[in-house]
Amino acid sequence: MNHSTLSEVGQSIRNSHLLKILLVGFLILLLQLPIASIRGVIRERQQTRDEALEEVMSKWGRNQRVAGPAIIVPYVKRWTEPDKDGKPQPRSMVVHASFLPETLSIEGHIESERRHRGIYEIPVYRMALEVAGRFARPDLAQWAIAPEDVLWERAYLSVLISDARAITEQSALSWNSAPLPFLPSAGEFAPHQGGIHAKLKDHLSAESFEFSFPLKLNGSVGAFFAPFGRQTNVELEANWPAPSFQGAWLPTRHDFSPEGFQAIWNIASLGRNYPQSWRSDSNAYEGEISSSFFGVNMISPVDHYRMAQRSVKYQILFLGLTFVTLWLFEVLGRMRIHAVQYLLVGAGMCLFYLLELSLAEHLGFLAAYGIASAAVVALITAYCVAVLKTTRRAVIVGGVVAVLYAYLYTLLMIQDYALLLGSIGLFLILAATMYLTRKVDWYSFKKQ
Repeated sequence: MNHSTLSEVGQSIRNSHLLKILLVGFLILLLQLPIASIRGVIRERQQTRDEALEEVMSKWGRNQRVAGPAIIVPYVKRWTEPDKDGKPQPRSMVVHASFLPETLSIEGHIESERRHRGIYEIPVYRMALEVAGRFARPDLAQWAIAPEDVLWERAYLSVLISDARAITEQSALSWNSAPLPFLPSAGEFAPHQGGIHAKLKDHLSAESFEFSFPLKLNGSVGAFFAPFGRQTNVELEANWPAPSFQGAWLPTRHDFSPEGFQAIWNIASLGRNYPQSWRSDSNAYEGEISSSFFGVNMISPVDHYRMAQRSVKYQILFLGLTFVTLWLFEVLGRMRIHAVQYLLVGAGMCLFYLLELSLAEHLGFLAAYGIASAAVVALITAYCVAVLKTTRRAVIVGGVVAVLYAYLYTLLMIQDYALLLGSIGLFLILAATMYLTRKVDWYSFKKQ
């Protein structure tokens, strides 16, 4: 094979549409290396934000979960068991019976604010609760417990608070109009959890008991409650404009405004998986109680780390469509674009995600997205003026990239319809590509 033949073969390979497509695909795969690094930066910055959040929460107050109140009545459990000689021997131990209120009403006002740790913003709040309701007299006869075995003098009322350290004001219990002081710890009701309790010695002789007490505490991110009443009513108002209602029940009614929200829950005990009373030696309902909490998270309307992660998910589509646009100029415009030029355009598009993240930490997501996308569109348009030799062609490429960023922003904002919008967009892009290349002779090694 002579030199001219080798030259013709080499020229044919360079002009091959198929090989060009394979090269473009390889470049997209190559650009996944910097994309992987950018994903790592997003995770690292998110972890740093979470550490700042944890630091503020540990000092101010964590996500608050309030359960109670409940009456705890100790009693002596007696039984016999054989000793080593087979003779029955009496045994006894003190166990506890728990009783929940007939009615429970909680009215709360949450005053939220934003604390800063470096560049990070953490939502915290002060919460003032008014808890009230009614108990029926504890009935231990349902378990055939002898009256003399009931230790009424050791009974107490217990309230579980997930971060009791964040209680900001000393409060007292009003028990049938009698003031009783609260003491630290939730007692045997939840020995491994935080809370407060009040001793009920000599205050359990009536047939029913009206109670009320205020509770003021700090917290972060969320506030949740357990439906301990046979009928539980919770009413919350807060100055946070973007609540996220979570838990086993959603509000019966709610109202939103730019100044905050109001929400009301009305919950009957028939919807729970635990009864009004139980014994500590018979069944533990800790798991059921944990799964019954309901309340609200006060989240930021836009989490720029989550948005950055979602943005990166579409990077292959962005790279592919931008490279297809350049490739169409090669196929239809009878010009040549070097692989390095493809790579530089792709690098500019990868840089968008880093710009978006770094700017969002200081300016917010919307401003960061606008600035980063405008900068990348201007960069690619200016570069394509030299690559494609004319301003008109460069403006077309820049316009395509700008439309892609507008399209991505729409996908990010309407997450529920992202799949539908994405499918329609891909269909239209494929249709346009098929239309523009309908006259290309794919069997030819020469450019048309």
